[in-house]
Amino acid sequence: MEKLLIVDDDEALRRLMRLELGDTYEIIDSGVPERGLALALESKPEAILLDLRMPKYSGYELLQTFTSFSHTQKIPVIIVSGEAGGQTKEHCKQLGAAGYFEKPIDFDALRACLRQVAKSRHARVPRYEVRVRLRVPLKLRGVNGQGETFEEVATTENVSVSGFLCVCRAVLAMNSTLEVYLTNPGEQHAGKARIVNCDSQGAELRHYSCVFIEKSGPWVLQ
Repeated sequence: MEKLLIVDDDEALRRLMRLELGDTYEIIDSGVPERGLALALESKPEAILLDLRMPKYSGYELLQTFTSFSHTQKIPVIIVSGEAGGQTKEHCKQLGAAGYFEKPIDFDALRACLRQVAKSRHARVPRYEVRVRLRVPLKLRGVNGQGETFEEVATTENVSVSGFLCVCRAVLAMNSTLEVYLTNPGEQHAGKARIVNCDSQGAELRHYSCVFIEKSGPWVLQ
């Protein structure tokens, strides 16, 4: 029987998960986030169910650890949280989460998700690229949603070898191509990137997920 690791400080919810999923998986669980990584290394589970809000430790930090640490980054992590909102879900996706479920849990949908991620893992789908939380000042140039050329200063929230998530005031269209410049030190052209996702953060700021389509200079990660 395949193993399933649950990291959640809500003991009642862990008990419910054992009842709902115990006929399919060998359940390993802990309410102590710091214990989660050790259990993942010891048990090598098929997947990890992770809460975001736990005492003394952010689930976001543990998610990033699971998806970037070489010994655990191939294990799918599914977020099970009371937090709602597209921005939270997108942030978790950018950190490498394989799925996101709000509480109360739809267990039929969760079982389907677990089957799908297991199938993908066994099919050797390439793992999520490691992303690093890093604030890097950028200058972006291109054409906005109104067809006007623009130059905008932006700051990354995380970076990877092939892309970045940044915050920007400009209203940009999906699949737009941007010229990307590192601004410290000086101004160095890093290459061209395409916007693959957008999430509004209020009236003025927007999150843009960008992937390089061409590199012509230095980038934060090589």
